[in-house]
Amino acid sequence: MKCPCTSGDAFAACCEPILTQAKAAETAEQLMRSRYTAYALGNVDWIVESQSPDGLQFVDRKATEDWSKRATWHRMEVLDTQQGGPDDTEGFVDFKAYYTIGGEDVTHHEVASFRKEDGRWYFVDGVEVKPRPFKRLERKVGPNEPCTCGSGKKFKKCCGKPGAGV
Repeated sequence: MKCPCTSGDAFAACCEPILTQAKAAETAEQLMRSRYTAYALGNVDWIVESQSPDGLQFVDRKATEDWSKRATWHRMEVLDTQQGGPDDTEGFVDFKAYYTIGGEDVTHHEVASFRKEDGRWYFVDGVEVKPRPFKRLERKVGPNEPCTCGSGKKFKKCCGKPGAGV
């Protein structure tokens, strides 16, 4: 079976040894991938276990479990990593997780921070990245201006009419 973290590797060679604690994550990205896989598989114990000790008080285990199990997890995409290598003590992983919940497709974009304590990586916190607002490049046509299609009618009576498909 391919690993749910979409690394392309087999689950047994990728996240499974980390989830079962047969081996420790060597990088912040490996820990991030294992946490995504834990969400996808409903392994809430690993989500809690991999949280930094000082952040455990902020973990709502019940809500985490509900979210994990109610969602259908599709894939994860790592966009960037800063630090977080085997010799680092902190790191950041910019990622997107794609899932469906309540019939709605969701793209969760986050920059997650990690810290290594006593040789072990922990998830510290994440900051959700909001999409940039849409900015119109061309000037908006006013309702009383001539229609852009060249009909000679006012925009509101032509292509700007409700149901006109513009």
